Amino acid sequence: MSDNLKRAEIIAGGRVQGVGFRYFVLRKAHDLRLHGYVENLYSGEVITVVEGDKVMIQELFKEIKVGHSYAHVSKCTIVWQDYKGEFKDFEVRF
Repeated sequence: MSDNLKRAEIIAGGRVQGVGFRYFVLRKAHDLRLHGYVENLYSGEVITVVEGDKVMIQELFKEIKVGHSYAHVSKCTIVWQDYKGEFKDFEVRF
């Protein structure tokens, strides 16, 4: 297994629910060939659990921190974890 393969948990807060934010993350993750999921939390935040190349995950994190035109990300954190190979694709969870 490559040392570049990692897993990360990204939590974004702000105006990130009800504005198409999860689908924005989905498109970016697909573009970067990452696997995992994005899901709304009851706290009003959005969690992204992602696996793949560390450089691509860092790029996704940058995109999430900025968001898209209808979202406003006021807080964004990333926690790195060991790669598990748990996902085959990237999906929006409900």
